[in-house]
Amino acid sequence: MQKGYTALTAAVFALTSLCSYADTNSNTSNISELNQTKVTYPTTDKGQVIDIYFGQKVEDPYRWLEDDRSKETGDWVKRQNEVTFDYLSKIPYRDKLKKRLEEMWNYEKISSPFKRGNYSYFYRNDGLQNQSVVYRQDKNGKVEEFLDPNKFSKDGTTSLSSLSFSKDGSIAAYSISEGGSDWRKIIVIDVESKKVLEEPLVDVKFSGISWYGNEGFYYSSYDKPKGSELSAKTDQHKLYYHKLGTKQSQDKLIFGGTAAQKHRYVGGSVTEDDRYLLISGSVSTSGNRLFLKDLTQPNSKLITILDHTNSDTYVIDNVGSTLYLVTNLDAPNKKVVTVDASDPRAEKWQDFIPETQHVLTATTGGGYFFAEYMVDAISKVSQYDYQGNKVRDVELPGIGSSGGFSGKREDKTLYYTFTNYKTPSTIYAFDVEQGKTELYRKSGAKFDSENYESKQVFYRSKDGTKVPMIITYKKGTKLNGKNPTILYGYGGFNVSLTPSFSSSRAVWLEQGGIYAVANLRGGGEYGKAWHKAGTQMQKQNVFDDFIAAAEFLIDQKYTSSDFLAINGGSNGGLLVGAVMTQRPDLIKVALPAVGVLDMLRYHTFTAGAGWAYDYGTAEDSKEMFEYLKGYSPIHNVKKGVKYPATMVTTGDHDDRVVPAHSFKFAAELQEKQAGKAPVLVRIETNAGHGAGKPVSKTIQEYADMFGFTLYNMGFESLPNQ
Repeated sequence: MQKGYTALTAAVFALTSLCSYADTNSNTSNISELNQTKVTYPTTDKGQVIDIYFGQKVEDPYRWLEDDRSKETGDWVKRQNEVTFDYLSKIPYRDKLKKRLEEMWNYEKISSPFKRGNYSYFYRNDGLQNQSVVYRQDKNGKVEEFLDPNKFSKDGTTSLSSLSFSKDGSIAAYSISEGGSDWRKIIVIDVESKKVLEEPLVDVKFSGISWYGNEGFYYSSYDKPKGSELSAKTDQHKLYYHKLGTKQSQDKLIFGGTAAQKHRYVGGSVTEDDRYLLISGSVSTSGNRLFLKDLTQPNSKLITILDHTNSDTYVIDNVGSTLYLVTNLDAPNKKVVTVDASDPRAEKWQDFIPETQHVLTATTGGGYFFAEYMVDAISKVSQYDYQGNKVRDVELPGIGSSGGFSGKREDKTLYYTFTNYKTPSTIYAFDVEQGKTELYRKSGAKFDSENYESKQVFYRSKDGTKVPMIITYKKGTKLNGKNPTILYGYGGFNVSLTPSFSSSRAVWLEQGGIYAVANLRGGGEYGKAWHKAGTQMQKQNVFDDFIAAAEFLIDQKYTSSDFLAINGGSNGGLLVGAVMTQRPDLIKVALPAVGVLDMLRYHTFTAGAGWAYDYGTAEDSKEMFEYLKGYSPIHNVKKGVKYPATMVTTGDHDDRVVPAHSFKFAAELQEKQAGKAPVLVRIETNAGHGAGKPVSKTIQEYADMFGFTLYNMGFESLPNQ
């Protein structure tokens, strides 16, 4: 649920033209005829657990499924997966979907290069490798493998999470995730020999690796929780300094560990000139305190920049004692300010790049600032010098999303990516002095974007709010209400859904499927006000926005309820769960992934209490409790209701949104489903919230998810057959 979380994107299957079947519907059947066999679900025992909130009793019969270490939960997972995979194995085109996904996925992917020490590094995947490999190139042009995460584990489930180099580039520290867990190990190696220099650091979580010269680095962690490390609450984050050549037990605690410094999320970073340590402390996923430590002065004390959590503020760069900060304090769309480090209080800040009507993301590189603005979720980029003068607007290759424009101050060429829903991600080189863009590396994706169109529309939500949505489909698609359509959303945590390409989505599009993304309230597309309009007692706005998006697609004949699927992951899984329980009539298929589904107990697991800024908690007040219970998916499954065909997906190592959410929701649906539509839970073993998932597992999951979708829309065969 961190801000950097990337939700599972929708998409997937092989067809040629929807026009060939849209009028005749020749390869679809009434689902009751196609799939008359009622799924026999495993028995799920019910307990007698009752919680009392403000005098009200709330039953929680499946509380026992929260114990991820119990034999009973393990047996339940095994039995559910047996039923799920037996059902999926009978979908006649499941293997064809997987094969087509593999074909679309199978092209070389190479990242932008970055220079560290004597080498230029880049990531490369030959197409179907489970994890991308780090390569390096020396000054003579010789290329060699540097780190291959595919060798970390036999099944590809151990991934490379981060990679950071010492000041001179001679030593590297990298973190790994095992089985998709948020818990990390940090391994330190000599760059030339690749020899491991010391014992790995363990129990690291939600952490960067920020070097101080060549001597050591800062990292963050929690104390090992009592009970299950995958579900027990982690509440106090701490910042440590690790000096090379010493044991982890000797690492110096820099921040945290006291009642005055208690924060759920703590991060530390060193400025490029090694002059300052910057410390951010947050109690939730929105808002942070900010501190500074002068590393040039031995035993210097922390200087407070901000002593409250009313804003999201961070230092982007410094020149000597002049700090440059990005903030939304009194600037909901963000701005860049300057201040001297000797007295960095907010009262002393001076505007550097003022706030505009569009949301700002700022980066630095090559001796310049780059201001990327979201204009209705579309990127616009401007370049500024260090005096705050606008140098130019950067001419982008088209309408879509750009990312990059960052590097060291001495770099004269910066790299950025450009993509949208129909354009594969392409890397461009940007000359910071001349302002010229040149193609650096074209995507190898075998996809002809000229055959597709991506259209932005604006629709009205329940309360009249105008909401943007981008709809992508094959040119010539007939709007007759019979097009299989995936509606995707997130709507939370200030996360902005900007246009991007994915191989799985490309398969959906090339066959005539429609893919729609709604930019719901709760996201960051229109700044802090848009975010707050979808939080706590206004969370229903998010669900109303999504429902209105579905109704728009139906009213405009893009699709109909018989051909509409909704998908979202994490907070987007909550979105799907809430909408399918509020409006089960609206959709044919629901695909909630790794969802937050028990809104009365989410904050009792791992770092979940940090999400209270967006959700509130059931203990806050009677009013908040009743509001949460009113939409909590687990608590709103009703007997006698015909719910859409549902496949809940999760991972058994998900320690961000623990799988108990999905387990309990699936159990409620299986017990109370009145219709014939199946309710399955697909539990990926040795997998977590999504990051670092092996390509092979990802491809199979998409094949299963969208095979399930098509099958329950009534397709006896793939639409191009």
